[in-house]
Amino acid sequence: MKRRNIILSIGVALILLSIIFNSCKTAAKITAKSGAQIWGETCIRCHNPASPQVFSDTEWEVAGMHMQIRGNLTPEETKKVVEFLQSAN
Repeated sequence: MKRRNIILSIGVALILLSIIFNSCKTAAKITAKSGAQIWGETCIRCHNPASPQVFSDTEWEVAGMHMQIRGNLTPEETKKVVEFLQSAN
């Protein structure tokens, strides 16, 4: 009984470690993307993305804050997308 509990505990610990390390790999893949890539992949999921010339720099900042929440973007992703849109403005 005691041996079974130890084996079970080790198995659970290995599964948790696997989940933690895999989530770090996913985060690294996202941070390697440019603002243009994130914009193209993320915005098109819900709507036709607007041309960068449609809004001013300030309006893109406001849209970025809004879409960070609505699109479930990280602050880093939002910053990259907004910078890309502002540079193409």
